[in-house]
Amino acid sequence: MGSERRNRLSVPEGPLVDAESPGTEAASLGLERALLRRLLELSGHPPLRFLLWDGATVAPRGAAPECTLRLRDRGALWRILAYPEYQFPEMYAQGRLEVEGNLERLMEILQRARRDIGARSLRQRLLAALFRPHPGSLRAARENIHHHYDLGNDFYRLWLDEEMLYTCAYYPEAATTLEEAQRAKMELVCRKLRLRPGERVVEAGCGWGALALYMARHHGVRVRAFNISRAQLEWARERAAGEGLEDRVEFVEGDYREIRGHYDAFVSVGMLEHVGQEQYPRLGAVMDAALEPHGRGLIHTIGSLHAAPMNTWIERRIFPGARPPTLDQMMDLFAPRGFSVLDVENLRLHYAWTLHDWLERFEAHRDAVRERFGETFVRAWRFYLASSEAAFVTGNLQLYQVLFSRNGYNELPRTRAYMCLEQTAGQ
Repeated sequence: MGSERRNRLSVPEGPLVDAESPGTEAASLGLERALLRRLLELSGHPPLRFLLWDGATVAPRGAAPECTLRLRDRGALWRILAYPEYQFPEMYAQGRLEVEGNLERLMEILQRARRDIGARSLRQRLLAALFRPHPGSLRAARENIHHHYDLGNDFYRLWLDEEMLYTCAYYPEAATTLEEAQRAKMELVCRKLRLRPGERVVEAGCGWGALALYMARHHGVRVRAFNISRAQLEWARERAAGEGLEDRVEFVEGDYREIRGHYDAFVSVGMLEHVGQEQYPRLGAVMDAALEPHGRGLIHTIGSLHAAPMNTWIERRIFPGARPPTLDQMMDLFAPRGFSVLDVENLRLHYAWTLHDWLERFEAHRDAVRERFGETFVRAWRFYLASSEAAFVTGNLQLYQVLFSRNGYNELPRTRAYMCLEQTAGQ
C-alpha cells in the first residue's frame, strides 16, 4: 500500500546554513542534538534521522534510518520540540521541514510511536485545548463544514471518484478500483438496511448526494437528504435533475437537527465524527422521532478504540470540530431510545485503501491544486491524506458501520449472507 510508493517531494541539495555566527551555532547545537535524541528516545527509537541546517545529523542508536527529516532552520526545530503533534505537520506544510523517503511510511512510523507512548501528558492536553476549536452549536457546525467542504467542487473533482464520494469505500478484492469500491460501499449500505421499493429514507449529511441518488436509482426508495454545504447541495440537485430523480430525491439545506417527518430508514455516512458526544442525545432524539415502528438505521463513522480527540493539527487546519467516537460512546445514541444494535462492522483497512487511492490522485493533480491554493495548501493536504492513511493502517483510527433498529424488529434474515456483495461488486 503506502509503503511501496516513492515520495515525490523535491529536496533541496546541500546543507541549509543558519545565519548565526559559528560560535553561537556550536554552543547551541549540542543542546539541540541532545533534545532531539531525547525526543527519539521518548518515541521508542523510531528509525528516523534528523538532518539539521548545518549538515549535522541525529539518528537513533541501533536502528537503520528509513526516512530522513531535514530541518531548514533552528526555529522549526524548537517549535517541533515544544509541541511535536501540532508543529511537526505545521513545519512540513510551511516547507521548513522536508522529508527524504516515503511520506506514508514516515507517517506509519510516527503513528505507531504516538500510539505506543500511551496517554498524553497534562502539558500536551493543555496545549491541545488551546489549539483546538470546539464544535457543538449549529453555527459552529456550519462554520466547520464551510471550512472543509466548501473549498470548491472543482477541487474535490480532481481526486475523488466520479460519484464524488468523500467517505470510506469498500474493496471486495485487491484489484478493485476506487470507482468500483465506492459503488460497492453504497450497495453494502443499502443491503444492510434491506431497502425495499417505495420506502422512505432520510439521510443526515449527504455530501454531494451520491448515496441518496444511488438508493433511489437502484432500490426504488424515496429519499430526503440533509446537508449544510451549499456547494455540495448545488452539485447534488443538478445531478438529480439530470438523472430525472427530482421526484424521488429531495436535497434539503439543513442540519440533522432540522430533520422532520417519518421514515422507514435513517442513514448517516461520514457525519457522526463531526457531531460531538455532547450532541448525541439530540441526534438520538432526532432518530427516535424520525423512525417508524419498523424503522431501522445505519451509521457509518470514523471512530477510535479509546476516547480521544482528533490530531490537533488536522482538526485545526483541515477538519475543525472532528470527534471520532468509540463504540461505547456511540451507544449513547441507541440505548436511551430503546434502539437495538443489530450489526457492527469495522472497515478500518478499507479506509486506508481509500486514502491511498485519494492520495495518488491528489499527487497526480498537485500542480492544478498549487495553482489555485498555493504550495502550503498542497503540502498540508498531502500530509493530511498520508497521515490519515497511516492512522487507519496502524489502528489509531477505526471505521465503524453500525446497523440498528427499533427494539423488537425481527425481519432480518437468519444470517448475514444477504449483506454479501462480493459476487456483484463493480457492476
